[in-house]
Amino acid sequence: MSSYSVLEGGHSKYTCRVSSTLNRDTKQFGKKFLYDGREETCWNSDQGSPQWVSLEFEQPVTVSGLCLQFQGGFVGKECYVETEGTNKVLEFYPEDSNKLQNFYLKERINVKKIRIAFNSSTDFYGRVTIYKLDVYA
Repeated sequence: MSSYSVLEGGHSKYTCRVSSTLNRDTKQFGKKFLYDGREETCWNSDQGSPQWVSLEFEQPVTVSGLCLQFQGGFVGKECYVETEGTNKVLEFYPEDSNKLQNFYLKERINVKKIRIAFNSSTDFYGRVTIYKLDVYA
């Protein structure tokens, strides 16, 4: 079975929540920019740690990994993925760079809720900036 985007192409309906938005300016830095497919837009958290992105799907989806593109200097550190509230399924350590980075689970799982947490950041103030978020089946 090949991987496909769970977020793009209308495969799944979902609700996204984030820990914070820089200066509460959702028009410029809101969560919708995580998955809008545009290279020039981004979600930017406010300062403080931890930061997180949460996705809740209407129906259970299969998840095998995720793709993130941070802004260098504002990269999450000591990151993990948890499902259904408390079940930690992946710890990952992104590079401090602007490139697309993929992280894969040990095995595919079926979930309704997934949360990506960033315990700290490469930014002194704890801000995280993400240009692209995708979840793969």
